[in-house]
Amino acid sequence: MSAHAATMDDKMTAPAAEKAGNGRLPFKEKFAYGVGDFGYNFILDITTLYLLKFLTDVAGIHAAWAGVIFLVAKVFTGFTDLGTGMLLDARHKFGPRGKFRPFLLWTTIPLFILNCLLFWNFEALGATAKTILFIVCFMGFGLFFSLGNATYGAMVPAMTTNVQDRAELAAWRQGGANTGLLLCTVGFMPLVLMFDSQATGYIVAAIVYTGIGCLAAIYCYKNVKERHLVAPPAPVEGKSQTKEGIRAVMQNKPLLVLAIANLLTLSAFNVKLSVQVFYAQYVLGDVSMVSYMSFVSMGCIYVGVLMVPSMVRRFGKKAVYLTGLALWAAGDIFNLFFGGSVMSYVVFTSLAFFGSAFVNSLNWAFVSDCVEYGEWKTNVRTEGLVYCGMTFFRKCSQAIAGFIPGFALAMVGYMPNVEQTAEAKAGITGLIFIYPASLAIVTALVIGFFFTLNDTFYKKIVADLEARRAAKA
Repeated sequence: MSAHAATMDDKMTAPAAEKAGNGRLPFKEKFAYGVGDFGYNFILDITTLYLLKFLTDVAGIHAAWAGVIFLVAKVFTGFTDLGTGMLLDARHKFGPRGKFRPFLLWTTIPLFILNCLLFWNFEALGATAKTILFIVCFMGFGLFFSLGNATYGAMVPAMTTNVQDRAELAAWRQGGANTGLLLCTVGFMPLVLMFDSQATGYIVAAIVYTGIGCLAAIYCYKNVKERHLVAPPAPVEGKSQTKEGIRAVMQNKPLLVLAIANLLTLSAFNVKLSVQVFYAQYVLGDVSMVSYMSFVSMGCIYVGVLMVPSMVRRFGKKAVYLTGLALWAAGDIFNLFFGGSVMSYVVFTSLAFFGSAFVNSLNWAFVSDCVEYGEWKTNVRTEGLVYCGMTFFRKCSQAIAGFIPGFALAMVGYMPNVEQTAEAKAGITGLIFIYPASLAIVTALVIGFFFTLNDTFYKKIVADLEARRAAKA
């Protein structure tokens, strides 16, 4: 066997692994994969939901500078995602633990330390020193989160080539993510408020949530397998594998269209999440409602996730995706024109989150399909770069989602822990409803007119690839 051949338990050849990858995955493995994103969302969502408020209201960082912290750190971690993709595609030798799985284990301790530091007040430092330190900690957190979470997502093509299994893995992943999000929205702030000091409450809550998240990532590592490891080609003299990989990704039109869609939808979703606590406290006048309303709205997400596999079988991924965007936009528009109370907010937000469940679930299923499309189109298989190129755009969306609220709040005169002006309340309302609805509509146009990789085309691509590999073998 070539020194560059992929191995499974150091014995299985790539064709054998490919054949194994065509079988259906057991329930336990799908569940474990979902637990992985539950863990990563436990780690990430507390920063998405509460870090901006912690920085402004507890750490004393000006809202505009808090937005800059998000912008710098998230753009940096977008590039670390690309670096992770290059690292994965450059791995030629890997042992019995596989090509992707070890990163889930190796990154847990750094993630635990850095995520907890993000919620430490650093009371003795001045505002400038705090700002610099939070940027450094956030960049470090993003680096290790890329190595763990981006690898976790890129692992799907190595687990199975079955179309239905991929849709189900995407649904399990979204289910795990939604469970993590639900428990973050329901439990984090009540845990913070159990303490007389908010500074103490935030760090205790961060330790608890990050610790559980890291344990969930370890559980996923122990219970998933890589069956479909395709041997990377041996390096060609005079050719750079990285350049060849980047060139292949740039020729992957469905991936580029999907990347734009992800940039729009994740920016909309993350802005909605980060502004939610401000809207509850300063517009509706009840910050505690963020916890109890989540049971209803997140329940709608669960229903949406459970419906995804059956709806995909009947209507196809693209039609379900567009339906989700329509429901999402409708929920936010209804909230803007007919909301204003806690009850109306819960009802209309539930509709928006129900639609977002289709969108966020199928984003991952589309990414896996783009791996095979890229290989079919260019004869270069770039699992790592395809997935991590996608997460680069997702991190850019998170940078936008952190910067825009901070900058906008500063522009409308937001002041922490006081009654807000009418202008500030209008700005918060626009951020949580108008911004997400507008981006959902634009995304529907982008996917509807430019995304051409449907399920029938994908099945043909898989058949062609199997024929090519059989001929080479």
